[in-house]
Amino acid sequence: MRLACGDKALDLSGAVVMGVLNVTPDSFSDGGSYLDPERALDRALEMVEEGAAIIDLGGESTRPGAPEVSAVDEVRRVIPVLERLVSKMPVPISVDTSKPVVMKAALIAGAGMINDICALSEPGALHELAGSNAAVCLMHMQGRPRDMQLSPCYEDVVTDVCRYLESRVCECIAQGISREQIVLDPGFGFGKSVENNYSLLKHLSVFVDLGMPVLAGMSRKSMIGAVLNVPVVERMVGSVAAALLAVQAGAKIVRVHDVLPTVQALKVWETVQRAG
Repeated sequence: MRLACGDKALDLSGAVVMGVLNVTPDSFSDGGSYLDPERALDRALEMVEEGAAIIDLGGESTRPGAPEVSAVDEVRRVIPVLERLVSKMPVPISVDTSKPVVMKAALIAGAGMINDICALSEPGALHELAGSNAAVCLMHMQGRPRDMQLSPCYEDVVTDVCRYLESRVCECIAQGISREQIVLDPGFGFGKSVENNYSLLKHLSVFVDLGMPVLAGMSRKSMIGAVLNVPVVERMVGSVAAALLAVQAGAKIVRVHDVLPTVQALKVWETVQRAG
């Protein structure tokens, strides 16, 4: 399975690692670390050397309670870094945004994927992706980042999230976006309780059965901290374990901060799968 990502492709015959690169002052894990385009490029190159198959570039924090950022500020943060990455990187670059203005600028600058926590539900977002050769990741979120963790509520979280993603896929197809462009993300940590998150992980195969690649992003999130009772900087082992469980359930992309440990763990797991 190969996922077209602009002028590059992502080989999804096995699971791959997406490295997180935030050019924000306030992201929960690496905020403020890579605002300078050269530092961001160095970190992206480091992640590729460690085994990342795609880099996810974000210019707005989506941590719980995060304030919104204007499209102008997001473009100012993202596009100079994106242009540097596209010109230097051998792998596709994904841009994590929900704003159509940012999507348009990112696609022009060479982004191979748009990773949208709002699943292209903002007015104009579908139009920007229709007719493009970029991939798109549709994520489920209940509420908005500033209030999503106040009181998450579902009849059945797996069924509700699955139905939402199916409806967004249908809308995308109706607007001219090919099914072959779409990746699905159940949205761990986005308007979900700890129990909700682990239910989604336990039943991740339900989303895999929809027939599109599934992305799982649990790295260093509060669902890990709640179980281990450790701060963000001590959640690497739990994050790697969660990534392995997601891949075992059929996820094709795991979005992580700790690239090398995840890549190494996946290599061991894949070797076991091939063993006689």
